[in-house]
Amino acid sequence: MMEQIARIDTALDELLVGLGGMVLRLAHPQVTRTREEREALVRSVNQFSTCAARSRDPRVQQLNDKLRDSLKPRLRLVASR
Repeated sequence: MMEQIARIDTALDELLVGLGGMVLRLAHPQVTRTREEREALVRSVNQFSTCAARSRDPRVQQLNDKLRDSLKPRLRLVASR
């Protein structure tokens, strides 16, 4: 029984890694441009984070951190004279 649970856990982690990779590609500024796309990205990241919260896989946690960072506002350096 424990072996089956471990296999299911591993399969779920693999699915989360794939899903996180897809969401991370959507987080690229050239892909997510409009307000609606940004809102959809935020929902996707939040859903991923909910699923990733119980995972012990370091890849899932790393993707979760990257996705959370992708939601932070992008700052632009403005030089004035």
